[in-house]
Amino acid sequence: MNNTFQPSIAVIGLGYVGLPLARLFATKYPVTGFDINKNRVTELMQGNDSTLEVDNITLKSVLQQSLSFKKDNKTTGLFCTTNLEEIADCNIYIITVPTPVDRNNRPDLTPLLRASETVGKVIKKGDIVIYESTVYPGATEEDCIPVIEKTSGLKFNVDFFAGYSPERINPGDKEHTVEKIKKVTSGSTPEIAEVINNLYASVILAGTHLAPSIKVAEAAKVIENSQRDINIAFVNELAKIFNRMGIDTHDVLEAAGTKWNFLPFKPGLVGGHCIGVDPYYLAQKAQEAGYHPEIILAGRRLNDSMGQYVAAEVVKLMIKNNSPVRGARVLMLGITFKENCPDIRNSHAIDIYHELTSYGIEVEVYDPWAKPTEVQHEYGITSLTEYPENQNYEAIVLAVAHAKFQSIDLKAHKATGTVIYDVKGILDKQLVDGRL
Repeated sequence: MNNTFQPSIAVIGLGYVGLPLARLFATKYPVTGFDINKNRVTELMQGNDSTLEVDNITLKSVLQQSLSFKKDNKTTGLFCTTNLEEIADCNIYIITVPTPVDRNNRPDLTPLLRASETVGKVIKKGDIVIYESTVYPGATEEDCIPVIEKTSGLKFNVDFFAGYSPERINPGDKEHTVEKIKKVTSGSTPEIAEVINNLYASVILAGTHLAPSIKVAEAAKVIENSQRDINIAFVNELAKIFNRMGIDTHDVLEAAGTKWNFLPFKPGLVGGHCIGVDPYYLAQKAQEAGYHPEIILAGRRLNDSMGQYVAAEVVKLMIKNNSPVRGARVLMLGITFKENCPDIRNSHAIDIYHELTSYGIEVEVYDPWAKPTEVQHEYGITSLTEYPENQNYEAIVLAVAHAKFQSIDLKAHKATGTVIYDVKGILDKQLVDGRL
């Protein structure tokens, strides 16, 4: 790679990860964002991001309305497209598509392999492809690169090169934005690794860490979230234990947290596209290597069971309160996977919903952040309720800690005998009947 190399970047996948990254790179380089979703591309080119990860003013500041900005030698800007031909003149391809699990919690590389095939159709000699999607160690070189080689007819590390720089986007977090989070980088050769590291270092204010290999960078990503998953599973188990003892878990954690090296994890639902998914990628590769990962999978099982546990606790409290169960009306506050964010992917709030309905309970969902059409498509809930202030409910379950929920007059509901359960531990504990 010579010193005259001028990056022209294509970002493949314009979701929660790809768009913030494309916006950031567009402040220094010409960037073309590619996505197969025509509606998504249309809204972005109109300066609107429905994921709310990039505010409209910031997005509009980098948008270019045509690809001519490259031909006119303009050095910065973002253009979004669904047309494959319009990324053919790029020399760096960054893939940021989702890596979910299937219904049996096995890694599903389908989006990643399709994106690799897409890049294979346009990649040229000397180009670089960088993966940001979460994968197990070895996926980039063993699963993805062969697809590019087959599609393009080019040879890896001879005609084209690769790198891996795991995404560290935290949806809904306006403080720890992409440029403020240290970035791990890697490359398929020492020279390419330096090129990739320098590319990211040019826009990441927090700096970069150059890993010695692509596999090391892949492994670092999956253990980041596996570590959090296991720690949350531990405090979830503590919550179950202390509940039986009549001890408030949050009081215990607050007391224990006075020690300087106590880790501040809290009980709760573990969903989303990272913590609730990444451990399965590591577990899959471990099993392929002949090792059964006991702690990782035990943590996953416990965290995946918390929705059912919460629902059972709510039903117990309703019975204790002499409230009817079958036919009861329960309001669930929140359906997104985390607070103050519209992302509903892999939300375990839905587990509470399904478990409560299995008791014959009528569950209404109120979430001012979630998009009703997405909730219906993803979970089959036909409508989200507009919060009815004066309706009587046998129980209210706060499942997601949206800031807006703090303004709900729970005292009024409490006065009518409503059971209140706080999954997130954010409500006045004098008002709640139970919490994790």
